[in-house]
Amino acid sequence: MLASFALAVQFLTRFPLNINIELSDKRLGQSVLFYPLIGLLIGSLLALLAYFLPPTSTPLNAALILSLWVLMTGGLHLDGLADCSDAWVGGLGDKTRSLAIMKDPAAGPIAVIVLVLLLLLKWSALQQLLSSDQALLSLLIAPFLARLSILILMLSTPYIRENGLGSAMQQHLPKQAAQLSILITLAAFSWFFSVYIVLSTLSIIGWIRYLALQRIQGMTGDVYGASVEIIEAAVLVNWVLVYG
Repeated sequence: MLASFALAVQFLTRFPLNINIELSDKRLGQSVLFYPLIGLLIGSLLALLAYFLPPTSTPLNAALILSLWVLMTGGLHLDGLADCSDAWVGGLGDKTRSLAIMKDPAAGPIAVIVLVLLLLLKWSALQQLLSSDQALLSLLIAPFLARLSILILMLSTPYIRENGLGSAMQQHLPKQAAQLSILITLAAFSWFFSVYIVLSTLSIIGWIRYLALQRIQGMTGDVYGASVEIIEAAVLVNWVLVYG
């Protein structure tokens, strides 16, 4: 399981973890169980930066935190959001056309607009949270819930690229362990923090699932990435509405 954890770190972050890991479908599936934990690791580093930044310029501090956030993941999930944005608009509801656009490395105007708006939402929410006493906790929770969304989508929605890594991950994901992890996490979060944030997060995951089924009849790695970015932004905004 340690190798699966290291694989998750290597896949979801740009941390210099130079470990030679033998890939297998089983190990790929097991690595997904650690995705929320990787989110917690990312959140811990963000919270640590927020704690040590001098409280002299909230906008600048928010920009620094957001920059580290993007750098730690190498823009992996932002790339997925960009691909989905172009495909779901330019694909005109056609599955084959949409999937072809998602494979195109070029970013169209819709992708740029969506990325700018999402980063603006995150930056604005971070400013508000840094001005209160809620920044550290929200920075821990947002990346965690965002990567939990991948587990939920993998358990509930078919993966449509047969030869993709996501296909092996979904087929070999320990489903009972994933279901138990999701239930315990959501129940604990509802009890200790906010039922509203849990319900709004689940609603947005349901909306992403609906769009994916409508446009391409299932999931791809880009959709998982888009879900991470959208949930992170939504949790920050909702945290401002509830606690800020």
